Amino acid sequence: MDDFLKEFFPKIYRRKQAHLHETDYCKYDNQLLTLFTSLLYFAGLLSTFGASYVTRNKGRRASILVGAVSFFLGGAINTGIQHLLMHLEIWMTLLQWCTCLQC
Repeated sequence: MDDFLKEFFPKIYRRKQAHLHETDYCKYDNQLLTLFTSLLYFAGLLSTFGASYVTRNKGRRASILVGAVSFFLGGAINTGIQHLLMHLEIWMTLLQWCTCLQC
């Protein structure tokens, strides 16, 4: 988690290292980080609907192939563009899509 915070949320990382305002209930106290995490959960929720549609209409094999393609596509996006938060969000959405299809 520290590497992620250093790269995308340096102010939170510095505050975490200084142990300011840290409790067991709220370690980071940052709305942007909370929004980012919530968007990941929301992307996972939406991915389950798409994955169930593909599996129901095209079968298990097609859903696994779509999952594999989305995983590699997400990896390519993440490798190509690492410093933009939006592209990290796209990568995580594709990764969750892949995970939902594999289950």
